[in-house]
Amino acid sequence: MNVLVTARHIDLTPALKSYAEEKVSKFDRYLSNISEAKVTLILEKNVHKAEVLLNANGILIWAESSTGDIYAAIDEVVEKLDQQVKKYKGKLMSHRKGEKAPVAAAAIPEAGAPAEEGGRIIKTKRFGVKPMTAEEASLQMELLDKSFFIFTNAASGEINIIYRRNDGNYGLIEPVR
Repeated sequence: MNVLVTARHIDLTPALKSYAEEKVSKFDRYLSNISEAKVTLILEKNVHKAEVLLNANGILIWAESSTGDIYAAIDEVVEKLDQQVKKYKGKLMSHRKGEKAPVAAAAIPEAGAPAEEGGRIIKTKRFGVKPMTAEEASLQMELLDKSFFIFTNAASGEINIIYRRNDGNYGLIEPVR
């Protein structure tokens, strides 16, 4: 596994870099298909933040932690990643045994309030959308700890959005032509 450690607004000492690499490289024992780990260490307003993104054959597992000490932030983010990796590995094992995960129910969200006037786009992200099932997309969304996920539906070839509903279930938005 290739571990890339970067820092923003903080000095990246060799000791800090080796500590982060050592902690994150342990995930290679749990999942042999992790190709890359990106560790970002940030200092913002006297708060230390650690972010880690693991790439396991196209599946992204992400976690972040903020504390007063950078070493504590690294330890905390590794604990969060440990839980997510175990959850991911458990789902992989259940699929191999032939168990089916609950299918995300197709639902249309209620119309929300219109966007505030004067709102502006402050960040743009670009990423590839690969074909996957709704179940795979819900797993990816959980691993990234996001409330929605955009993906290409493997069955239809259309762009779909899966989101977490307030009741804890999932909703799936499919385009109609």
